[in-house]
Amino acid sequence: MVSDIHLAFDHPEARAAATSSEMPHDRISLRDHIVEVDIGAFQSERGVTQRVSFNIVVELTPLTGPIDDDVDRILSYDRLTEAIRIELDAERMNLLETLAERIADRILSEPRAFRVFVRVEKLDRGSGALGVEIVRAAGQAADRASQMSAPTPHPIVLHLNAAALESDLLSTWIDALEADPRPVIVTVDLPTGAWPKSATTLTQRRIDLLAIEQNAWCLAGRDARCVVRASRTELDWAMKNGHISVWAPSKMVLDATHRPTGGPLDLVAWMAAELSACEVIVIGDAAQSKGAQRTPSVPMRSVPLGALSVFS
Repeated sequence: MVSDIHLAFDHPEARAAATSSEMPHDRISLRDHIVEVDIGAFQSERGVTQRVSFNIVVELTPLTGPIDDDVDRILSYDRLTEAIRIELDAERMNLLETLAERIADRILSEPRAFRVFVRVEKLDRGSGALGVEIVRAAGQAADRASQMSAPTPHPIVLHLNAAALESDLLSTWIDALEADPRPVIVTVDLPTGAWPKSATTLTQRRIDLLAIEQNAWCLAGRDARCVVRASRTELDWAMKNGHISVWAPSKMVLDATHRPTGGPLDLVAWMAAELSACEVIVIGDAAQSKGAQRTPSVPMRSVPLGALSVFS
């Protein structure tokens, strides 16, 4: 029992050695790699960084032929730190488990990677290290790898300002969206009138995002074809299955490693770029939307408020 407990808390290299098959594999490892990370599910962890330690061991399939001192014939240590950096840059995560899983999947996409041990620990959440360790083999990463390689949908983003949300033509526009074969994401503006104000920028941002989401839910209540979706996973599923989504921005914005600034149209332009949209269509004058985006990376055009067709 003592040896089992010792092994459980030993470095992943010891775990790999203890659980290896009769035919041992070569291994490469990364020890005590510490990064300052904004991560965590608690509100107190948002907007601050904490030290996170990474220990990784990768078991490798046998190399055919001599190495010949050629770096291109081995799995470089840089690929381990690169996997960490890519996943940390992709989005802000709440759980160490999610981060460890994604790092493991990325490493296992390397041709020679056979099995990977990933230990991730928070160093600043108490008197000790709080962490998770996972073990994954090459076959277990197949599903996510196939998802990552699936064709990227290129949606149309339709932005409705406050006047458009109240228009009698709303159902006509949604009919057009439903009939169009391209994936569609609908976005909405801030409500008209007053909503709560805060003395700090950070809390006001949260209030504004929630105000936009209230308008999204109002739209969903007016037309059952418009379903509110908050995560990129939900939006991807809806686009691939021909459903109309109304974007609730809080989750994606707050989880972003490089958060967008500005008003609703700035958020829309950011989301459109994140999801590789082909076009943003604004019902009404874009200048009337609060915080109009000046230099969107996705084409943006306005359609008159009284237009029967949004695609002409």
